[in-house]
Amino acid sequence: MAGDRIVVVGAGLAGVRTAEELRRGGYDGAVVLVGDEVHLPYDRPPLSKDVVRGELDDTTLKPQEFFDDQRIELRLGTGARSLDTASRTLTLDDGTELGYDELVVATGLRPRRIPGLPSLRGVHVLRSLEDSRALRAEIVSGSRALVVGAGFIGCEVAASLRARGVDVVLVEPQAAPLASVLGPDVGALVARLHTDEGVDVRSGVGLSELRGDDRVTTAVLGDGTEIDVDLVVLGIGSTPVTGWLDGSGVELDNGVVCDGVGRSSDPHVWAVGDVAAWQLPDGGRKRVEHWTNAGEQAAVLAKALLTGEAGAVGQVPYFWSDQYDIKIQGLGAVRGDDTVHIVRDDGRKFLAYYERDGRLVGVVGAGLPGQVMKTRAKIAAGTPIEELLAPA
Repeated sequence: MAGDRIVVVGAGLAGVRTAEELRRGGYDGAVVLVGDEVHLPYDRPPLSKDVVRGELDDTTLKPQEFFDDQRIELRLGTGARSLDTASRTLTLDDGTELGYDELVVATGLRPRRIPGLPSLRGVHVLRSLEDSRALRAEIVSGSRALVVGAGFIGCEVAASLRARGVDVVLVEPQAAPLASVLGPDVGALVARLHTDEGVDVRSGVGLSELRGDDRVTTAVLGDGTEIDVDLVVLGIGSTPVTGWLDGSGVELDNGVVCDGVGRSSDPHVWAVGDVAAWQLPDGGRKRVEHWTNAGEQAAVLAKALLTGEAGAVGQVPYFWSDQYDIKIQGLGAVRGDDTVHIVRDDGRKFLAYYERDGRLVGVVGAGLPGQVMKTRAKIAAGTPIEELLAPA
């Protein structure tokens, strides 16, 4: 059984869903949710879209009344400093020590920064609500921004800045936006979407240097090109927040190493969401940084923690990204090195099948939700790709 107190470290979506699932599963002991931000737990996907555009300011997941009703104690405004698994004690940044019977790590990610860049005003990363508000406050129509990194966050920020009338240069060291995730062929279609909206997309080049006295004024790219800029947004990926687990004995390897239900190398420490590298059915391990995965993992973890029963995360992963008026959606565990078949492309909307070992493993579409979602069963069944590409 779970004991008298479960502590969840990390008050984002994964942490909140875990606390919810514990109560839904009948756990009646104490649940403590620890978060390093002062805000009530909030949703992050809108930060790069609605919030930065000024269309939304509150993305709170649940009101205070929910946590009161569910008897979920919030410890906000202080993060985790260290963990002693022998005594089952968590020490917070403010010096508070919390004992636990079971502990769930849901600390998520921290944005990467480029070493050696000067600390200048006008340079932003985007992970928190404060980050989004700070960027929003500096947006001026007609100004010029450099977005470094064309992953999902970079592409969404570029689209949001264009919506606010900002001239945007989007640089990406890979061959195309999202190439490492979706492959170069689909990446080229994403690049076309941004180019059509007026973004200056430059692939195969990164940021080398930033200049300015107090505020950034010039960016130097890896090819030597100098660009006058008013804003710079760094979207070069994130790293798992696990430093506080150093020395705890919990196994770490690009996140918290877990079995297939979220249990770490310590039997009383679990992990969920972006920070957790769960074991896959094929024996490998992977961190999945998608919104839907956090909720699915939370349900599996809570059931295993409370009952010892092993469930399974959704067989067909789902992800999405809103850019301009287009929703890019994906089903399946797609990889950048899969064989890609573009089966529909009207110049803006597109549909792509992802093949691995002769079978359909994923589908990515832009502006075609119906066509994407109806492939779920075919992906789950591992349908031979030749059956899908054969003429009707």
